[in-house]
Amino acid sequence: MHLLVTDHDGQEHELEALEGWRVMEVIRDWGLSMKAECGGACACATCHVYVDNEWVDRLVPPSEDEIEKLDEAFFVEPNSRLACQILMGADTNGLKVRLAPGTD
Repeated sequence: MHLLVTDHDGQEHELEALEGWRVMEVIRDWGLSMKAECGGACACATCHVYVDNEWVDRLVPPSEDEIEKLDEAFFVEPNSRLACQILMGADTNGLKVRLAPGTD
């Protein structure tokens, strides 16, 4: 299972991921720069990512808590999500995201 992440410099990384792990955990464990200050509690919005447009409708919709946190983030776009709220699994294998500004 893998996750494709474009970093702040525009470089794409193919990261091996484990089922059940949060996208935020995968990104941090592979050493890419992401604050993720709350550790995945949906309390800070410092794991803000842009989901590739072909994946947006394939993900579980954001919860009300996630939507509220995204309201506090900078540079929010229609495809913005919090990486701590997306779980890796068979349905997210190959997911493509881009790190949002201000998350490093």
